[in-house]
Amino acid sequence: MRSRVHRQTQRMRAMEGGMAEAPPLPIKKTKSPTPQSLSLPSFLVSPIPSLFLSPLLAEDKLCRPAMGTQADDQNYSTSSPPKDERTAEQKKIDDWLPVTSSRNAKWWYSAFHNVTAMVGAGVLSLPYAMSELGWGPGIAVLVISWVVTLYTLWQMVEMHECVPGRRFDRYHELGQHAFGEKLGLWIVVPQQLVVEVGVNIVYMVTGGKSLKKFHDVICEDKCKDIKLTFFIMIFASVHFVLSQLPNLNSISGISLAAAVMSLSYSTIAWGASVHKGRVADVDYSVRATTTPGKVFDFFAALGDVAFAYAGHNVVLEIQATIPSTPEKPSKKPMWKGVIVAYIVVALCYFPVALIGYWAFGNTVDDNILVTLNKPKWLIAMANMMVVIHVIGSYQIYAMPVFDMIETVLVKKLRFPPGLILRLIARSLYVAFTMFIGVTFPFFGGLLGFFGGFAFAPTTYFLPCIMWLSIYNPKRFSLSWCCNWVCIILGLCLMIVAPIGALRQIVLNAKTYTFYS
Repeated sequence: MRSRVHRQTQRMRAMEGGMAEAPPLPIKKTKSPTPQSLSLPSFLVSPIPSLFLSPLLAEDKLCRPAMGTQADDQNYSTSSPPKDERTAEQKKIDDWLPVTSSRNAKWWYSAFHNVTAMVGAGVLSLPYAMSELGWGPGIAVLVISWVVTLYTLWQMVEMHECVPGRRFDRYHELGQHAFGEKLGLWIVVPQQLVVEVGVNIVYMVTGGKSLKKFHDVICEDKCKDIKLTFFIMIFASVHFVLSQLPNLNSISGISLAAAVMSLSYSTIAWGASVHKGRVADVDYSVRATTTPGKVFDFFAALGDVAFAYAGHNVVLEIQATIPSTPEKPSKKPMWKGVIVAYIVVALCYFPVALIGYWAFGNTVDDNILVTLNKPKWLIAMANMMVVIHVIGSYQIYAMPVFDMIETVLVKKLRFPPGLILRLIARSLYVAFTMFIGVTFPFFGGLLGFFGGFAFAPTTYFLPCIMWLSIYNPKRFSLSWCCNWVCIILGLCLMIVAPIGALRQIVLNAKTYTFYS
């Protein structure tokens, strides 16, 4: 008993001695923080806001989960990414789906994929849009659209991996993260489908028309006249084959050829205009003569110019093909590709629009190749380049649709993934777009009306709303103001573009023919 008490006494003395030897801790009186300062995220009080940093240098830690998501705090450590909880069956399905099956793309893949997705045959109608806007408003709309869409595209590239350890490979997945599982799905998917399916139908008609123009220019009225319907079917036959390619990386060669063709026929358009020179008595006044005509033409031209920058609907799917690690996130090579793509877009859009309008004024046709007309061999070659380009563009826009269709078939309806399922599903989609294109060869006019409700949101202001929801920047900060300016511009565009397109439909309705 005495020995036990003695040992306890020795331990107490040792503890007292250790405490006496430790230096006393300084006591610093601090003011208790207010509840408001406790609730502010750290990036809102940072002395250097991320907006002023280069997009390539924006830090991952600035991204926070949106309210109502299931992400946990433990998932925000870049050193220990969250454990993959997918089952073997889910991994097998994801490895089969077109968007997530291949992640070995290089940065230049994103460059020509974005060029192919953004630069369409509509670039040839930009001089016509300039004739409806005039010099001042036309140049302003071109530049503002280029800047705003580059900014919103940067936002989407940044938000692709805004939660460390997780990638938002599809547009609707990012929407679900920002707005909630159900609401995000209903906000994004209908608009994305309108854009992608609508663009595929328009490209089906555009490809058929360009083939017919090539045929007519080469034959010079010596051949039998062939209906547009058959040229659309010829163009569709190519896609019945190409649509069986599994993913975006597998069509990279086609996409590269399409991007080269887009730059080539754009160069032909403005180069031939320079060679021909200004026509005599060129008139640069707006095309319409009445006040209502000027207003409605202005609205329609806004839609034509704005919708020329519609590549945002596939940007996350393109970025999903690029490999990513915490040390080398996919946003860096993706952003490099986007910059190259937007330089190419500027080299296509601005010379064609400005030089075409300079050469022909308000007498320019809605397709500048028709206005040029000669030399015939050059016009024929340009039309064939348009055909090759829209072949690649069709596949770029169809791939996310294929992904949605196959996801529903495999994950919801429990069909076994395989070649037969892919052959049937994709062939039916190509046949559907061909049928609509053959039945409504004037679908481009209809798309201007219906697409106005989907093009503007997905390109101009939906990324900004997602950014505000996820990052929650401080009110009246530069980031907050820029996003709200884009939102207001996008909303105005969404309202006025369908109005202008509806008037065009009414004016041209008498010339519309089914199965022309």
